[in-house]
Amino acid sequence: MARISEQYVCQHCGSSYRKWQGKCDDCGEWNCIIQDTSRDALPKGLSTGKGREIAFTSLNTDHEEYVRLKCGLNELDRVLGGGFVPGSSVLIGGDPGIGKSTILLQAVGLMARLGHKCTYISGEEATAQISMRARRLALADSPVQLASANSVRDIISSLEKADPPDLLIIDSIQTMYADNIDSAPGSVSQVRACSQELIRLAKKLQCALMLVGHVTKDGQIAGPRVLEHMVDTVLYFEGDRGHQFRILRAVKNRFGATDEIGVFEMTDAGLSEVANPSSLFLSNQDKEISGASVFAGMEGTRPLLVEIQGLVAPSQQATPRRAVVGWDQSRLAMILAVLDARCGLSLAGNEVYLNVAGGLRVHEPAADLAVAAALVSSISDIPVPENSIIFGEIGLSGEIRAVGQTDARLKEAAKLGFTNAIIPSGSKVKDPSLKIIEVEHLSEIVRLFTGSKSQNAVEV
Repeated sequence: MARISEQYVCQHCGSSYRKWQGKCDDCGEWNCIIQDTSRDALPKGLSTGKGREIAFTSLNTDHEEYVRLKCGLNELDRVLGGGFVPGSSVLIGGDPGIGKSTILLQAVGLMARLGHKCTYISGEEATAQISMRARRLALADSPVQLASANSVRDIISSLEKADPPDLLIIDSIQTMYADNIDSAPGSVSQVRACSQELIRLAKKLQCALMLVGHVTKDGQIAGPRVLEHMVDTVLYFEGDRGHQFRILRAVKNRFGATDEIGVFEMTDAGLSEVANPSSLFLSNQDKEISGASVFAGMEGTRPLLVEIQGLVAPSQQATPRRAVVGWDQSRLAMILAVLDARCGLSLAGNEVYLNVAGGLRVHEPAADLAVAAALVSSISDIPVPENSIIFGEIGLSGEIRAVGQTDARLKEAAKLGFTNAIIPSGSKVKDPSLKIIEVEHLSEIVRLFTGSKSQNAVEV
């Protein structure tokens, strides 16, 4: 018989201890360790017992290809890699009120209209509340199976007795509980056990499973980290509450590209897809403004143009302020140091502000050159050359390093009417629709804004 084991588990990171203590040694959180009494799943001597023989196959064995299920939201299908894969599990997280339940209700509503059987189970709202939101989204006539439940045992029993759905939504996993575990819903043991049972059910019924996860104050999905390892795809719904734009980003995907993004706009009628996000994140392109540059970046397989704004102002404080929105603050400190040491620009007594317009967060090192151009433009009060895009990585010696997928960046810029491109030298790109300026060192960007012609810049 399985034995009873007593342990104490951290509710933030899932670390276990033999006795209670006030602080978790792994994550550093206080008052987060609670007692967890569970039954050991495996008895002693399991390796000597008899088990069922499993079948092995080779890598080149012919298997039936899965037909992806389109949900009708092209941006969501894009992030998933082309649609839902039957039997797969997807975890989506995001800040409260960012639009997780809205986008899932739109997905199941549109998918049900396409003839797929969809089931939406909520542990947070009553069915009447969900119906009110469906009427606001003009989806009340969609044939979606709707239920409000928290018991995983009841959910599994109901779904196994009926025809299996093509898509199952659980909103949210932190509200579900398994009655054989003596802990509250949302605890590490409950989240782990409920997720495991629901994923097993999805693979058995060959239905796509989508779990909604709450996030912590740090922006990470609450619960054990093993939850992100158990599922096939992890999506994060990002956005600034002050902007109407929402970014759906894939950070893990076993059936598609990672770091793929989908762009939505929050409206009174729900989330609407943005077909051309580059034009959404650009503004005032018909005006010459100092301290602004356009960065041609890549988000997954999608080229994306975004405006980067920089402001350098004198400071009366002993320690000038450095404020960054939408970019890595440590990379800004590195670029300021390179401008000081390699280009002779002393910024120690100035306050520096950097902003990525539109609420987007840029992770690429290729944005280094665009950030430097915006800062130097702000210092000299000379605008960046009109209709120009900039990208390139800056090294500590001031050299401009080449980046990947140059052709896709330039094609997106040409499509939106840009005529100039400042890129790293050696890119070996010939685009007749763009005037390409290749630079080797950051000092060439500085000389570009002082009005003197750079001797090393190469015009192609």
